[in-house]
Amino acid sequence: MTRNRTYALTGFSAALYVVLLWAFGDHQFSGNWWNTKGIADSNVFTYLLLAAIVAAGVVQARRLPAAVDVTSPVPAELPEGQLDDPAAWKLLMGNVFFAIVWMPVRFFVGREWLAAGEEKMRSDGWMKGGSALKGFWTSSVAIPDKGSPKIHYSWFRDFLQFMLNHEWYTWFAKVIAVGEALVGIGLIVGALVGVAAFFGTVLNFNFQLAGTASTNPVLFGFGVLLVLGWKVAGWWGLDRVLLPLLGTPWARGHRFTAKLRSDVSHVKPVEAKLA
Repeated sequence: MTRNRTYALTGFSAALYVVLLWAFGDHQFSGNWWNTKGIADSNVFTYLLLAAIVAAGVVQARRLPAAVDVTSPVPAELPEGQLDDPAAWKLLMGNVFFAIVWMPVRFFVGREWLAAGEEKMRSDGWMKGGSALKGFWTSSVAIPDKGSPKIHYSWFRDFLQFMLNHEWYTWFAKVIAVGEALVGIGLIVGALVGVAAFFGTVLNFNFQLAGTASTNPVLFGFGVLLVLGWKVAGWWGLDRVLLPLLGTPWARGHRFTAKLRSDVSHVKPVEAKLA
């Protein structure tokens, strides 16, 4: 990656953000500058997030040399049976210099989730009694006299009916509302992007099983991409600190290795006793 390539990548990322909002966003450029009834939908965030993409690209570009490509992959011998991936795919999924490309996807998907969660959290139908979710489930499990039902799989219809019969909507509605907002915040600030995106796709998957299309297919597709790119998608965000600190299931982070070293240092050596 060179300085000029980073500027080009920044321009592409900013344009991608605009295209995503134009194609899939609702009045992100023509709505209210500040919407007190739906803060996440305020236009001010459209331009702030766009500015964040440009600022991240400029900062990265200034730290890179003008001509030397620091991302040229080093050929490595693959283990027996291992298939290699295309160089572009490996760079996009595992190189922090390409994290800028993930910012528009994060911002778009995250803002959609945050707006949806905020709307539900402001609604008594979701936060007080769950009547809105009850109505959604009731409509989904209904089998019309003519035509096809909304739910294709009978096991999922039975599952929703079980939750309806036991009035789970009274508390589950709050879980959905708060969960959507947390997914959105996590994606926007880049905190545990892979985890946030995964739970977002779980919600999308279940909404689609319940017979609701809406924005779910689009958010599900981009959510899967964010899950795949979890290592670098949040590099321009809190994951730059969180991932090295917490680590992964197969590699401990600084937080746990430091604790392990501290625990070991407190173990007194056992001296062998001579007979």
